Amino acid sequence: MALTGRAALLAVLGALVTGVLMPSPAGLLLVNSPLLLAILTDLLLAAPVRRLRFTRSGDTSVRLGEQASVHLTLTNPSRRPLRAVLRDAWPPSALPAGADASAAASRHRVTVPAGERARLTTTLLPSRRGERTPDRVTVRSHGPLGLAARQGSHEVPWKVRVLPPFKSRRHLPAKMARLREMDGRTSVLTRGEGTEFDSLREYVPGDDTRSIDWRATARHSSVAVRTWRPERDRRILLVLDTGRTSAGRVGDAPRLDAAIDAALLLTALAGRAGDQVGVLAYDRRIRASVQSRAAGDLLPAVVSALAPLEPALVETDARGLAATALRSAPRRSLIVLLTSLDVAPIEEGLLPVLHQLTHRHTVLVAAVADPRVQEMSTGRGTVEAVYEAAAAARTQAERARSADRLRRHGVTVVDATPDELAPALADAYLSLKAAGHL
Repeated sequence: MALTGRAALLAVLGALVTGVLMPSPAGLLLVNSPLLLAILTDLLLAAPVRRLRFTRSGDTSVRLGEQASVHLTLTNPSRRPLRAVLRDAWPPSALPAGADASAAASRHRVTVPAGERARLTTTLLPSRRGERTPDRVTVRSHGPLGLAARQGSHEVPWKVRVLPPFKSRRHLPAKMARLREMDGRTSVLTRGEGTEFDSLREYVPGDDTRSIDWRATARHSSVAVRTWRPERDRRILLVLDTGRTSAGRVGDAPRLDAAIDAALLLTALAGRAGDQVGVLAYDRRIRASVQSRAAGDLLPAVVSALAPLEPALVETDARGLAATALRSAPRRSLIVLLTSLDVAPIEEGLLPVLHQLTHRHTVLVAAVADPRVQEMSTGRGTVEAVYEAAAAARTQAERARSADRLRRHGVTVVDATPDELAPALADAYLSLKAAGHL
């Protein structure tokens, strides 16, 4: 067994003294004294741990699911060579999954000659978003015989921010193509509040007669109609509900993760469309806030702000949320509320304050649906499957009723599974933009 530190030294000295003062009849002193002397010598020749110096470098941010490398530079200022086993302790959620993989990533065997240094690399593979900080660096310094060791720990601070994976990025090219078509590169005939005049063209059957420009028609021999393009520089406020309903897990992740992914896609799309985008996360207080930024800085700022966001196990204060949203959007805007369609939060929380938002703004509510509910609704064949199907049907009916009540207040509703929420929300935004309702 390896002995460590000052306690090991005292134990060896005590054993020697005990052996000298109280020899056994069997002559154990003759057997133990050389061994104990060797252990004491090995311990004294081990490099001291407290004098070691450490610095860190490496990655400070990484996307969820990707690897990060953090380097630990160890300097041995003593006159003895360091032969050690080192553990760079990080939270389990920062290391590769599995006990063996985690141990392999955080434990290092190192030899550092006197007065020299070595660099060790710890490979991280985070499984959760947020800030990840290391615990202590523990060093066990062995003597040349490997019979005893000194052990001690050092605090070596560092921080790695684990960013959302942004899986919905793959949908961005298709949404941008539709946006370019709307934006006048291919003029489209649209009508609605807030649209901008683009050009005149000859009337063709099927065109909206309200788009006929009678003055231009009087100057020409053919009927002229106005084409419109969606306005740029609209204001959009994304509001993420981080209350208890966002903690519900859908598959392997909480609903909040799907909401964040959808918010990132819409932020990227709206930013490239020239709109001003703000982001707000709220439950009973503001958890994150990003005001309008330049197009190049917008998405990185939103990603960084939402990375450490975690659900709060409290009931969302709907009145506070509405008041905060109104302060954040003083002018007419599209308010996108990523929340739940559960009956209680809608009827008792959102509906009583909804008129405050819809009176001044266009409101879009997006919610994460559980695909497992759809699977349960088709179950048959056993008593358990029938009960599950009945429960699923009731859940679907309640969500549909909540969505209908919101639509009667003029709210656009998007209810989709985690994989479909982001593109569905982007499509709803583009439809509102094309119709001039932003």
